[in-house]
Amino acid sequence: MEFVILVDNNDQQIGLMEKQAAHIGPHLHRAFSVFIFNSQGELLMQQRALTKYHSPGLWTNTCCSHPRDGETAHEAAKRRLMEEMGMDCEIHEAYSFIYKAPVGQGLTEHEFDHVFIGQSDAIPVINTDEVASWKYMSLEKLQKDIASYPELYTEWFKITFEEMTQHVEILKL
Repeated sequence: MEFVILVDNNDQQIGLMEKQAAHIGPHLHRAFSVFIFNSQGELLMQQRALTKYHSPGLWTNTCCSHPRDGETAHEAAKRRLMEEMGMDCEIHEAYSFIYKAPVGQGLTEHEFDHVFIGQSDAIPVINTDEVASWKYMSLEKLQKDIASYPELYTEWFKITFEEMTQHVEILKL
């Protein structure tokens, strides 16, 4: 059974809850999103495995998940980047924000999301239990594709992508 860290609006831990129950609630919990760019400025995207319990087969950012109790968001982001994409690279937390997004089947992501950005030209070695496929896309092409085919992307990615593009401009990545 997996647990998530429940937090208040200031990201202060207030408890633990089984992951599915937190998504049914929905209860605000700590999460992270990782955006890895290659040297051409393209974003590494992953297609979620077809066996995922929600949002199967949809495209999303490089990786995202939840820290474990006692684990920092940075430690968790590094761990999941290796577990899902078989990659190890430098990442730094760029910003954090709160969002709420229904993901179907009576589940809602309500997350205090720590967003990490990194750069790598490594070829992913995907964990097929987590990831069906991967590709690099320019932000311009991705923005157009999301506008044309929003049903191909996870609900939270559409929110985090919009937020991330504003910060990438500021960070000059």
